[in-house]
Amino acid sequence: MTSLDTLLAGLARERATGALRVGRNGTIFLSEGRVTYMECAQTPGAERLLAAGGLVTEAALRRARADGGCARLLEEGCVTRGELQYAVLGAVLDAAFFLLPGVGTRPKFRPGEQHWLGGQWFFDVAGLVRECARRREQLARIWPSADLDTAPVRPVPCPPGQSVTLSKAQWEILVRADQVSTPLELARQIGRSGYSILLGVRRLAAAGLLAPPEAPALPKRARRPEDRRPPHDPRAAHQPLGPQVTGDPADLALLLRLKKALEELT
Repeated sequence: MTSLDTLLAGLARERATGALRVGRNGTIFLSEGRVTYMECAQTPGAERLLAAGGLVTEAALRRARADGGCARLLEEGCVTRGELQYAVLGAVLDAAFFLLPGVGTRPKFRPGEQHWLGGQWFFDVAGLVRECARRREQLARIWPSADLDTAPVRPVPCPPGQSVTLSKAQWEILVRADQVSTPLELARQIGRSGYSILLGVRRLAAAGLLAPPEAPALPKRARRPEDRRPPHDPRAAHQPLGPQVTGDPADLALLLRLKKALEELT
C-alpha cells in the first residue's frame, strides 16, 4: 500500500485543493498542493493549544469557527497573528509527525474542502517529511527505545541523588503522571503538543526520573492432568522452585530491550 507521504507528494505535484481523510487517524488539508492544516486524532489541535494556553476562550473559538475563521479571531483581538501562527504551526508539525509516513486505512480525498483555520499559512510537503525525520532522530538520540512513547508514564519512587533541572513541560509531566496515562494522553490533558511531551518523557527517562515500561506478563502454560496431583503424591511431577523460563525469541528480545533501558539509567 502506498505510504501517506507518497500520496501527498502526488497531490502536491497536481496542485490539488481539498481534504485528504486518513480514516479515523486524521485529515490533511491542502490548497494548490500545499498543506494548510493537519488534524490528528492522537494530538491536540490548534484550538486546544490556544484554549489551554489561556489565549482564546472556548466561546470565541466557537464564534470564529461558525463565521469568519482566522480573520474574525484577529479582528476581535482575542489573539495576535503571531500567537495564532505559532499554534497552527505546532498543531501541523505535531499531526505530521504522527501521521507521516503511515499507511493503513485507504485515504479519501475530498476536493475543495478546507479547515476553518487553514488558508493563512502553507507548508511544503517535502519540508514536513524532512522535519518528521529530524524529530525522530532527535528522539532516538535522547532515548533509543520507543517503548516509552506508548507506555504509561511512571516516575521512579526514589529519584537519583544528583541535581536535575526541569523544564516547565517536564515538571508538568511529573505532576500529571498517574502511572496510567500515556505521553499522548498527558499531552491532551495538559494542552501541549504530543511531540513536546514525548521529548520531555524521553529526557526524564535519560535523567533517571522515569521507570522503563513494565514487561508484559508471560502467558500461563495450561496445566496437564499430572500437574494437578497434590505435592505429597509421590507420583506427582517434579515442580521447579523458580518461575517458568521460556526460550521464546520474543521474550528474549524483550529482556534485551529492558536490559538496555536499565543500562541507560545508570
